[in-house]
Amino acid sequence: MHIRQLTPDDAPTYRELRLRALREHPEAFTSDWEDASRRPPEESRQRLASAGVTFWGAFDEGGALCGMVGLECSSRAKQRHRGTVVAMYVAREAAGCRLGRELLRALMLHAKAIGLTDLGLTVTEGNESAIRLYREAGFAEFGTEPRAILVEGKLLAKVHMHCNLLEGFVQQKD
Repeated sequence: MHIRQLTPDDAPTYRELRLRALREHPEAFTSDWEDASRRPPEESRQRLASAGVTFWGAFDEGGALCGMVGLECSSRAKQRHRGTVVAMYVAREAAGCRLGRELLRALMLHAKAIGLTDLGLTVTEGNESAIRLYREAGFAEFGTEPRAILVEGKLLAKVHMHCNLLEGFVQQKD
């Protein structure tokens, strides 16, 4: 597996994997498949070209994109020290290869390199594998937002998590 930052040239495969993630795991994302699938493909290119968000992708040996994660940075002066982890997804066929961990590590190393000191994220309550991954990376829960999203008629809570990058996360590969 190979992990690298995504570029606007990756837009078609990024869009395909994003739509797959939204379709297969609607409970895991705030965005929904129906809305995202109606958006023009050019929007994916624009998102990958945006200065406010950086995405990493995990590619298998055949060059197929099989995992992704994004880092959104605030342009507001009082929040420039923090970023938000978004759109984490690893395809089912690539699960168990520690791709999520490596994607998150790449994001966190970049965040530190550009001067961020804090990261935040939300994860749907009950997604224990994702919560475990984030805890292992140094994130801690600080609250739960009840009834945060409505998916197929069911209200789901979002767990808010935070990581202080100055207190250290594991930077070395095990």
